[in-house]
Amino acid sequence: MAYVVFFTLALLITILSVYLVIENNRRKAREAEKKAFNDRLKVISSNFKLKVAEFVEAKILRPKYAPQINAIVGNFFVVQAHSEENLAQLEKVSELFIYSVTNELNKCRSNGNMDLLAEQLQYFVAELPTAGIAYNRDFYREMLPALIARIQTPDTPAIQQDEDVLDSQELGNSEPSNQQMQAALVKEHAVG
Repeated sequence: MAYVVFFTLALLITILSVYLVIENNRRKAREAEKKAFNDRLKVISSNFKLKVAEFVEAKILRPKYAPQINAIVGNFFVVQAHSEENLAQLEKVSELFIYSVTNELNKCRSNGNMDLLAEQLQYFVAELPTAGIAYNRDFYREMLPALIARIQTPDTPAIQQDEDVLDSQELGNSEPSNQQMQAALVKEHAVG
């Protein structure tokens, strides 16, 4: 009988120690995942903020607007869960913004439309939410990509655009412009 009690006690101690080892490994794995997640978030945020600082330095973004643009990455997890899917969405949106503005900056450097790009970024900042709670899933998946798509400047140089405007003004009202024709079509469609 003593052997049965001893054997049962040894078995219980073994099972308990195996359970504790497994739980300890799970806890370490969760901590490692959390650390990797936070490190990746930190890299995305610091890269985004570094690029925004470069845009300020290039004088296409006023320094007072930098915190509002940095809020795009800073407020991402205010109302969203910490998940890999959401982190991938943040990475995608931040890279889209950086890529779009960098492309426009390079284009504007070559054609002289830097002021126009600065104006487009000012409009972009004006459209950003002011409350942290407004930075929700819909904002990042629908509204922000649409706002980023609007940060575009013409491919033609600013001087050529001015000449085109003067040419169209010289023509006067004898020939309706393309915009006037489109507006008329929209009005007809709305009435009809």
